[in-house]
Amino acid sequence: MDPNPYLEVFFNYVEQIIHLPECDRELCRQTFFPVLMEKDTMLEYAGNIPRYHNFIVSGHMRNFHINEEGEEITVDLNDGPRFFTSYQAFVQQTVSNEYLHCITDCVILRISKQNADYTAGISLTQKDYSIKLFQQLLEEEKQRIHDFAHLTAEQRYLKLMRDKPAIIKNVPLKFIASYLGVQPESLARIRKGISCRGEITI
Repeated sequence: MDPNPYLEVFFNYVEQIIHLPECDRELCRQTFFPVLMEKDTMLEYAGNIPRYHNFIVSGHMRNFHINEEGEEITVDLNDGPRFFTSYQAFVQQTVSNEYLHCITDCVILRISKQNADYTAGISLTQKDYSIKLFQQLLEEEKQRIHDFAHLTAEQRYLKLMRDKPAIIKNVPLKFIASYLGVQPESLARIRKGISCRGEITI
C-alpha cells in the first residue's frame, strides 16, 4: 500500500481504467499534492483559465454556470473518487464558464498544468489515460443529453437514487433539482410521491 492514503485512492481509481507502472506512480507522487477544502469553498471561478487538474479523494462537489437570468445551473454533481475539472478549458488553457464548488468538506489531489505537461512528455501511460478519460467524459455527457430527452424528471431522479445514493443523501435538494432540470418545489413533490408509493428515499 502506498504510504500516502490519498494517492492510494487515486491509484485504485486509475487502475480501473489503465495499469500504472511504478515509474508513473512515482511521477504522480512527485506532482500531485493534497488540498483540504472546507464546505462551500469555490475551487474555481468562471472567467478564469483553470490552472489545476483536480481529483476528488472524498467529499461532494458540483460544477455550475450562471445563465442569462442570473440563475445557477448545476451541470455536474459528484463525489469521490473521480476527476472533477473544467477539463477542456484546462487542457486547451482557455477561459472556463464554469464554477467548481465544494458542497461538503473535500479532500482533493491537484496537479498543475505545468506539471501535467511535464509528465506527459515522460509518462508511459498518461497519454493513453487522458484519451480514455476524455472518452469517458464525452460518454457521460452523451448519456446526460439522452436522459433529458427520453426520461421524465421522476425517472431521472430515480436513476440518480440508484446510481449515486450518496449524492441524494449529502447534497442539498436545490442543487439536485438544478442538476435534474426541475424546480426544487417540483422535486419535493416527486420525492413525496416516491415515498408514498413505498420506494426508498434517502
